[in-house]
Amino acid sequence: MSKTDAAAIDLLTPLREGAEVSEENKRTFTSEEIGQLPLSAFVGKIILVECDRQLHQAMRVLEREELLGFDTETRPIFKKGQIPPPALLQLAGGGDVYIFQLAKLQDKAVLGELMGSRDIIKSGVSVRDDLKGLKTHFEFVEHGFVDLGEVAKKMGMMTHGLRNLSANLMGVRISKSAQCSNWAREALSTKQIVYAATDAWISRELYLRFVDLGVL
Repeated sequence: MSKTDAAAIDLLTPLREGAEVSEENKRTFTSEEIGQLPLSAFVGKIILVECDRQLHQAMRVLEREELLGFDTETRPIFKKGQIPPPALLQLAGGGDVYIFQLAKLQDKAVLGELMGSRDIIKSGVSVRDDLKGLKTHFEFVEHGFVDLGEVAKKMGMMTHGLRNLSANLMGVRISKSAQCSNWAREALSTKQIVYAATDAWISRELYLRFVDLGVL
């Protein structure tokens, strides 16, 4: 199945017929094993999108991409039953990573157009939850999303999360140290920015790794 065909499938796992992964890829990776792997982070250009002018500039670039790594970040939940909307949307293209500070943007409808594009694959993990949260910011009908965790499950792999898949398929460890930080801050720290960019970037890299393995 081609990348274009996969993009037209709504939140499904477009596996190639007869696709298989090795037994090594199927096994569980322990925290100790992951901890021994080299730490990896995105080292390219990270663009913070904090106003509508920057938003439209970003859209002109991203709408030309065929594959985007996708992720969101939400501030920590301190009271049971309170689920805040995502504070950030991260999209990684073939070169740069864009981080959208959603509370600062007015014309978020253009993001809905990207989320609904059948021509651009959006690759991430647990994307259903991310999309549900984004719909509290703007309306859209999602298309072109591939959930890497669901792909892993279909292949009989025991590891489905972003950190475990990074270790399994890429042989690297990604930091989760900023996971519970306040993503709704007016000014994000350098640590937060790199963390958020890395999650989107590795989501794109993992999709390409599945392609290399003949899975997608």
